[in-house]
Amino acid sequence: VSTLADVYAHWVSRDRILTTNLWSAELAKLTANAMLAQRISSINSISALCEETGADVSQVSKSIGMDSRIGNKFLNASVGFGGSCFQKDILNLVYICEQQGLQKVADYWRMVIEINDYQKSRFVERVINGMFNTVSNKKIAVLGFAFKKDTGDTRETPAIDVCRGLLADGAKLYVYDPKVDAQHVHYELSAAKFSWDHPKTPYASASRLAAVQVVLDPYEACSGAHAICVLTEWDEFKKLDYQRLYESMLKPAFIFDGRNILDHAALREQGFVVYALGKPLDPFLKKE
Repeated sequence: VSTLADVYAHWVSRDRILTTNLWSAELAKLTANAMLAQRISSINSISALCEETGADVSQVSKSIGMDSRIGNKFLNASVGFGGSCFQKDILNLVYICEQQGLQKVADYWRMVIEINDYQKSRFVERVINGMFNTVSNKKIAVLGFAFKKDTGDTRETPAIDVCRGLLADGAKLYVYDPKVDAQHVHYELSAAKFSWDHPKTPYASASRLAAVQVVLDPYEACSGAHAICVLTEWDEFKKLDYQRLYESMLKPAFIFDGRNILDHAALREQGFVVYALGKPLDPFLKKE
C-alpha cells in the first residue's frame, strides 16, 4: 500500500492520499455509488407522492437542497437512473450483505433498485393510462435513449425498460438520440439484461424490432405521433420548435417529460396534454 501511495505522490499531494485496508476500499467504492443512487430513488419516490397530493417535486427538491446537511446534488426527479455502475455496485453490496448474514441490510439496499424499477414502470403506466388506456398501434416519439445527456452510453438506461413497456402494449416507437445509433437501440431492446457486461456478445447480432424505428431528426420522430416521451435530458430538446411539433402530431397531442426539462406551462398553452414527473397532474390525466 505504501509503495502505491508513493507512486500517486508524484502528482497528488500526500494529504489527499487516503490509505485503507482492503475491505474498507472495496466498501467505500460500492457505498459511494449506492448512496448516490439512493438519493435518486429517494426523490423519485417523493415524486410519486407529489403527483397524488398536488405538490411539485422541483419545489420540494429545492427546499430540502437548501439544507446544508442534505445539499442539492442528485435531487432531480427523473424516469430513473442508469449507467454501468449504480445498479451493478448496489447488487454487489447486496450480495456481500447476504454473504455476511445481514439480510435486513441487503433488503434495504435492494429497495433502491426496486424503487428505480417502480419509477420506470410508473412512467409507462402514466403514458398508457393517459392515452385512453392503450398505446396499441400508436406512434410514440422517444426523445433520448442514452442514460444521461452528453454521452452515447446506453448501459442500463431507463429508456430500455420504458420502451419495452410501451412495446408490450403494442406501441410503434420512433427513437431519436443525437449520440445513439440504430444498432445500439435495437441491441439494447432485444438483448438480455447485463449483456453489455459480456464483451463476447456482438452488437451486430442485435435483432431489429419491426415496431422500432431509429431516425436522425427529432421532427421526423414526432411527425404524425400521438405522443412524445422525453427520456434523456439533452439540451437540444429544450430548444425544439414545439409549436411546429404540435402542428405535426395527431390530436390530442401528449408530452410525457421524464426529465422535467421542458417549459410545461408554455406547452399547455400550445395545446399539449403534459405529464411531468412529480408535478401537479394535467386535468386530462387525473383519475376519475
